Order: sequence, then structure tokens, then C-alpha cells
Amino acid sequence: MSGKRYRKTLEGIDAAKTYALDDAVKLVKERATAKFDETIEIAMNLGVDPRHADQMVRGVCNLPNGSGRTLRVAVFARGAKADEAKAAGADIVGAEDLLEIVQGGKIDFDRCIATPDMMGLVGRLGKVLGPRGLMPNPKVGTVTMDVKSAVAASKGGAVEFRVEKAGIIHSAVGKVSFEPGKLVENIKAFADAVVKARPTGAKGTYVQKIAISSTMGPGVKVDPSSVLNA
Repeated sequence: MSGKRYRKTLEGIDAAKTYALDDAVKLVKERATAKFDETIEIAMNLGVDPRHADQMVRGVCNLPNGSGRTLRVAVFARGAKADEAKAAGADIVGAEDLLEIVQGGKIDFDRCIATPDMMGLVGRLGKVLGPRGLMPNPKVGTVTMDVKSAVAASKGGAVEFRVEKAGIIHSAVGKVSFEPGKLVENIKAFADAVVKARPTGAKGTYVQKIAISSTMGPGVKVDPSSVLNA
């Protein structure tokens, strides 16, 4: 986006103001002028220091109206569980054969699920999957015997979240084409999931700031009370 166009998108937004969620969604939607269906993203500043184990924030949220993205899902499973994964709509299913594909550098998926008995095998891929945020983890429901539900959740709008070094969580919460009410529902559901994931070591104000933006648009500050207490 050119500087001139970007400055135009800033018109009507008071950088010093925090907006009620409904108003913030309206402002972001109005300023999303790209030729593609931009993603709506949320950023939450939390009162945590993730360098301490008891202040790590991690979890998963099933967005009630989906994320607007179609994720490619890989499942490490054998036998009946592999069949279950395929029937549920998984894009890639395998065991040692899938291990070889990933070790060879081909990672053609956005989410990775594994049955618990496969974690010995999947553990060998830690250096490949870990940095990409793709390592299956029981805390976010991607290490499970219920592969049917895990695949359905991933396909239906489950988004994982993990706090970054500065205490910020980022996530997609929908698309510009979504109706305002559906975006509001998704944002509230996501914020609620982050609040429920509050770690034991968090002191003081947990949710400090919230902002939303579209892929190419400016950020709009949101009043946390309009998100968390409604």
C-alpha cells in the first residue's frame, strides 16, 4: 500500500483513543480496501513475562464463526485412527512415510495432529516442526486419540495462540467479508479463551491492551472492557 493510501486509511481514527469493540470492528472493516479478502487480526498485550514458566500463556480457541481460512491438516496415525483421520477430512495422513516427507523438507500443511502413540516418532521432527509452531501438543488438543474431533476443529476454525517474548498474543479472528456481528463474536470468544488460559504466575492487570487490524490496514485500539465484560 502506498504511503498516500495508508495515510488515507488513518483518517477518522484517533490514535490516542480506545474504541468500543463494535465501533472498532466498523472502523477496521471500512478501511480494508485491498483487492483480496483481508484477514482481521487481534493483538493482546498481557501482563506476563513468558520467560518464566509459570507465566506462559498457551491454548486454543474454537472461533464460533470460523477463521475464514481453510487449513491443510496433517495427522500422524496408524490403522483405524489413520482411517478415522482420513474420513474426518485430514489432507495428509501417515506414519514413517509422513516422517520421511517432513524430514525431506516438504511441509505442505498448516496444522499437525498426532495420536499419543506416535509422539515417539513425531518427537524426531522437533527441530523441523517446533520453529514453525507445528509440533503437536496435548495442551492445544493436537495430541489426542480423538482425531476426528481434532481434525474437525482445525478445519472449522480452531486457532492456536501462544504468548510471544514481549507478552503479546497475535491471532487471526476472521475475514473482512464477515458480518460485523460475527467478527465481534469471534473476537470475544478469542479474548475469553486467552483469559481462561491465565497462568498462575500472572500478577496485576492481565489484559492490558487490545488492538485489531486488517492485513493491510491500520491498527485500532479497543477498550478491553467492551470485549471482556460483555
